Amino acid sequence: MLFIPSRARFKKGLAAGLLAGFLGLGSLLASPPGTAQGLPPEVDALLARAKVPREALAAVVVDAAPALNGKSAPLLSWRANAAMNPASVMKLVTTYAGLELLGPSFTWNTPVYVDGPIANGVLAGNLIIQGKGDPKLVMERLWLLLRRVQGLGIKTITGDILLDRSAFAVSMQNPADFDGEPLRPYNVGPDALLINYKTLVMTFTPNPASGSATVSVEPPLAGVQLPGTVPLTGQPNSGAAPAECWDYRALLKADFSDPLRVAFNGSYPMACGEKTWTVAYPDPGRYAERAVAGMWQEMGGRLDGQVREGAAPPGQKPAFEMVSPTLTEVIRDINKFSNNVMAQQLFLTLSLAAGQQAGPASNEASRELVRSWWQARLGEQDLPLLDNGSGLSRLERVSPQGLARLLQTAYVSGAMPELMASLPIIGVDGTLKRNRSRVSQGWAHLKTGTLRDATALAGYVHTPSGRRLVVVAIINHPNAPAARPALDALVDWAVKEGGR
Repeated sequence: MLFIPSRARFKKGLAAGLLAGFLGLGSLLASPPGTAQGLPPEVDALLARAKVPREALAAVVVDAAPALNGKSAPLLSWRANAAMNPASVMKLVTTYAGLELLGPSFTWNTPVYVDGPIANGVLAGNLIIQGKGDPKLVMERLWLLLRRVQGLGIKTITGDILLDRSAFAVSMQNPADFDGEPLRPYNVGPDALLINYKTLVMTFTPNPASGSATVSVEPPLAGVQLPGTVPLTGQPNSGAAPAECWDYRALLKADFSDPLRVAFNGSYPMACGEKTWTVAYPDPGRYAERAVAGMWQEMGGRLDGQVREGAAPPGQKPAFEMVSPTLTEVIRDINKFSNNVMAQQLFLTLSLAAGQQAGPASNEASRELVRSWWQARLGEQDLPLLDNGSGLSRLERVSPQGLARLLQTAYVSGAMPELMASLPIIGVDGTLKRNRSRVSQGWAHLKTGTLRDATALAGYVHTPSGRRLVVVAIINHPNAPAARPALDALVDWAVKEGGR
């Protein structure tokens, strides 16, 4: 269920963290914030190769728990107090704040109300689904929700299915605003009733005998048509996928201009085998109603009315509540796979759960909340500049020193196991699964981030000697993505404890 802490309890939580926060500020306060240490030669060389000046990098390598081993001086501090755009590394702030303010066992609930009598399989009235920010109401869980509705004895609804999405302030942002790519799933915006991340999952399966590839789509969206097949081209794959498979989406010549009729004006390469393509639905505001209507129809349910916006009946007890996975599970998805919309759902939930605003939860309220939490937990220094909490922003800023202090504080907190376990492991899983470093593989839990002009990483490095280090590195420059190898080299250097 959705846990709504009282203002008194919320303030008590902040106060309880205040002393521990100041005691755990870490070694960075013991050293001048801009200590001019030289960069490792291999890092310097890779920056030069990427045509990125040294001044575009800001980095810190420091003990995770300096008070425990008496090593207060950072191994490296390079422009550590520079305010930088951290890209998706900003998710560390959101997820750690969530663990401390909400608790690792926090769950979201989605209440379902029945407004009318039920007899002989018929609900003579409306069904109401109230969204409260669940970031993981995926297709399978929507099916379970509607299956529970049928478990109430409802097969036909004579009224409407009402969707209450009022818990979050409606975002007016166009999905194309950030980078002109509205169909990219990473651009999906938050929603109090976020269903399946507002995406279409299309699977293409070649059938050489018919000369076509079958097209299947999930979830079923009411009123949305897609072709059942697309023509095949080329020959079956006899080994490694040919170059054309890297661009099969372009070869399909998909047309998403009409949200109710998706078309493919090209063909699908036979050599690609089965592929899955996930896109953000081009009419996100209508996605939830079409997904609910489509799923209800596919499950054999009948709806005499329509699916539309509505409000939950005040004071009425819900028939049941759909409960989400725990916050611990959710932040694994957020950090392991850098899920932007889930991070934004969590960010908005912080102000929703605190109940400090009169209206719906908003980014403005959550920004103020996280700022207050940071001040109580880490002090006035290194306050981050937050936008939506996901890092998908040109505005967000934080210093490597601030992130390092946050990670040091987290390391000696009760939330450390959950936070560290949520981070990708180099060469093992998540966004770092394909990293092939021979030095760092398996030795680092790191959150990474990349934007057009920013690349970053931050997290924990474990050394063969048993030492635990915090590593933070951010590059802001037009060539930043090309300099990712320089950051990988810094992690390798940290694993070797600076070559000591």
